Amino acid sequence: MKSPFLSFIREHMLARHYAMRTIDTYLYWIKYYINFNHKTHPAKLSEQHVESFLTFLSANRNVAISTQGVALNALV
Repeated sequence: MKSPFLSFIREHMLARHYAMRTIDTYLYWIKYYINFNHKTHPAKLSEQHVESFLTFLSANRNVAISTQGVALNALV
């Protein structure tokens, strides 16, 4: 993995015994969120950015509520 940030997140989840499928899913949503925000580091983003992202998912991507929940959990 190229990104030190994403590598850190992956290692953190491995240390906490997350399932590999959960790690892969969470990393997918974190990458999607970063790209959605023009590759801005998540530490520089606010709650409004998260809200905009989740709104985009429901309005433009037509994802289910449960999918929004997974994306939110990944970002938390």
